[in-house]
Amino acid sequence: MSIAIKSVVSMHYTLTDEHGEEIDASTEHEPLVYLHGAGNIIKGLELALLGKDVGDRVQVTIAPEDGYGEFINELVQHVPLSVFGDEDKPEVGMRFTAETENGPLSVLVTAIDGDQAILNGNHPLAGKTITFDVTIDSIREATAEELAHGHPHSTGGCGHHH
Repeated sequence: MSIAIKSVVSMHYTLTDEHGEEIDASTEHEPLVYLHGAGNIIKGLELALLGKDVGDRVQVTIAPEDGYGEFINELVQHVPLSVFGDEDKPEVGMRFTAETENGPLSVLVTAIDGDQAILNGNHPLAGKTITFDVTIDSIREATAEELAHGHPHSTGGCGHHH
């Protein structure tokens, strides 16, 4: 069976940046399992894996527009520390969810500059060209429940209610 829409795919991967530095890898963990065609992985990787078979090794370099998007300067904000109150002082490296006019947004505190916190709502890999080195472990057809939920389930279901 080849990877197609509605396939559940298990794969090992190594992710590197444009300088060849490793960002992430599944080699020390369980393989990544995703539902092909459901938007569970970035578009560029999903397109590169379509039609591949168990045992295939795929190396693909993905530009920002097919990966984690372009870096959006407007998602970097300078916010007065006073908005955090006395109990919740932000520290560099903290990540939290901010409520925006477009809904919740995960933001990272990248710096504290005087009485301002600098927050970045971009994905950490936004604007970066990345390379995946993938080996396909297994492929199977998705169940009706997986298709309805939009993600693969392990034995015993997905562990949450929809």
